[in-house]
Amino acid sequence: MWGSEREAETRHVYPARDSERSQHGINDYSKDDPRNRVDRDKQAFIEDRQHAPIGVFDTGAGGLTVLSALRQELPDEHYIYFGDTAHCPYGERSEDDIIELVQQAIRSLIEQEVKLIVVACNTVSQAALSTLRTTFPIPFVGVVPAVKPAARATRCGRIGIAATNRAIKAQYLRQLIEEFASDIHVSTVGCPELVMLVERGELDGPMVEETVRQNFQPLLSKEVDVIVLGCTHFPALRPAIERVVGKHVQVIDSGAAIARRTRTVLDSEGLIHAPSTDGAHLQVWCSGDPSSFSQVASKILGYPVIARQTRI
Repeated sequence: MWGSEREAETRHVYPARDSERSQHGINDYSKDDPRNRVDRDKQAFIEDRQHAPIGVFDTGAGGLTVLSALRQELPDEHYIYFGDTAHCPYGERSEDDIIELVQQAIRSLIEQEVKLIVVACNTVSQAALSTLRTTFPIPFVGVVPAVKPAARATRCGRIGIAATNRAIKAQYLRQLIEEFASDIHVSTVGCPELVMLVERGELDGPMVEETVRQNFQPLLSKEVDVIVLGCTHFPALRPAIERVVGKHVQVIDSGAAIARRTRTVLDSEGLIHAPSTDGAHLQVWCSGDPSSFSQVASKILGYPVIARQTRI
């Protein structure tokens, strides 16, 4: 399995829970009282987990846009990113196939002793998140298409949602629309071509802009004033997308909301990494060609990245 950039003693993979936290101050007992030693052990366990990395999973490069938002919101955390580039895209796969692939990837991340996993993919979140939460004893944060803020932001009562073909057809998306946008006209479009643009590292330029225009035309023809980017790949194309849709259309993605939710979950578990002068660490892994993924990741993140390969 994966190597580690740091040497560490073997630790439990279970997150700290409320019942495991000490209910007493460190000076409540005498120095040699066994209860005092137990409290110190518990506190050491919690502090140890605070220093564990956050795992981020995606089918490929799209989750790197979420990773960027996470690093802005939680700059002191350490991160391990895994893109399943050997099996991307997931959009045309069956739900059983998706669940099987994702479970293998999650096991690999847990072996790296992550304290929380962000499933940075709409398709996987809709198909597998509930299974992951019942299978693995670790907190998960998934992706939710930004239907609610889009419904609040529209002035004309018409919004558009761009996603993968599978995500557009998902029952979960229909439920979100019924709950938060029942009185709004919602148009949807599947854009698998945009996913592959990002996977190839083609993020801008005339060809990219023309492909975006062709894919977004069904939404623009409905005269929407808000477009939801319902795939984490799409924010990597934001400059081209915003030129195509024009200034009168607001473009919304869920990256910042995912990052805020991650902070909330970590805080509730007592797992937020304390401010440090050592700087945050990032490991990037992929299941496909690490050389090409390094180039794509560097483009999306805006700084040099060296990805390493692992098989699942």
